[in-house]
Amino acid sequence: MKNLIILLFLFPLFWSCTNGNDQVADQHDGGMAADSASTDPITVPSDVLGIAVIEPVGRIVQVAAESGGIIREVRVEAGSPVKKGEIIVVLDDDLEAAQLRQANARAATQKESVEVARADAAVLQVQLDKARRDVERNQTLEQGNALTRKELEDSRALLEELEARLAGQKVAVVEQQTRLAELQAEVAYYQTLKDRKRVKAPADGVFLTVDARPGEFLSENTVVGQFAPNGKTMALTEIDELFADKIKVGQRATIRPQGRNEILTGGTVILASPYLRKKSLFTDSANNLEDRRVREVRVELDDPSKVLLGARVECLIYIGGE
Repeated sequence: MKNLIILLFLFPLFWSCTNGNDQVADQHDGGMAADSASTDPITVPSDVLGIAVIEPVGRIVQVAAESGGIIREVRVEAGSPVKKGEIIVVLDDDLEAAQLRQANARAATQKESVEVARADAAVLQVQLDKARRDVERNQTLEQGNALTRKELEDSRALLEELEARLAGQKVAVVEQQTRLAELQAEVAYYQTLKDRKRVKAPADGVFLTVDARPGEFLSENTVVGQFAPNGKTMALTEIDELFADKIKVGQRATIRPQGRNEILTGGTVILASPYLRKKSLFTDSANNLEDRRVREVRVELDDPSKVLLGARVECLIYIGGE
């Protein structure tokens, strides 16, 4: 009985010591594991892969109409090369043309009014010059008693009257010129409205798509086609923030089809965005809540003929292991 009591007393003490030693051992092992994990070097790959889209360096542009109206004529097709300022779509402009003709007619009439006002001022100037000469002559005659004082005063009064009339006519000329300038501005306004009925190429390049047909109604700011400006071709990609700081201008890259090792062409990094942003290429939806940032990278292609604009490819950038 005495031995049983001793055993019951020692058992909890033994259990406590054993459990404490196990906890110390676990903490020691866990600390070593944490230290080991914290000192392991991060492996940097020798290349980074990104999904890219092929675009001109000048980017694909959506060409829109500045004004709405019925499409009268479409002068380009998909694949058509164009020059800057070349008309590609013509909208009905009968109303604008009529307004422009009216404005031109008003401006032409006003221009004649300006010429008449100038002619009247010229006539008054001639009369004024003669009146000045008459006053000078009459002053001499009056001093020699060859002319009465009243005749001299009459000539002076005529001179003052002509000076006033000429000053008023000069004001009239300015008013007529101001009115002409207003009408000329009106002409320019209606000319602008008429010009907006012409959709023009923004630069030298090629139209990739044309979404306009004669007879259709085109709303204001509606896209009529996608346009690729002439110039170099690039692969536009986004690199995950984990290795974004490893991308440098001048690094070489390989362009290949998605999921295949076939090399389409090579390229060189020409731009690496100076900041990280949300994904914009190939996102599945606007509600994607993944909090990852990417860096935009542009790779100029060695041989653009090997790829099609708008194609989705893999862009393998060689950054070198560190």
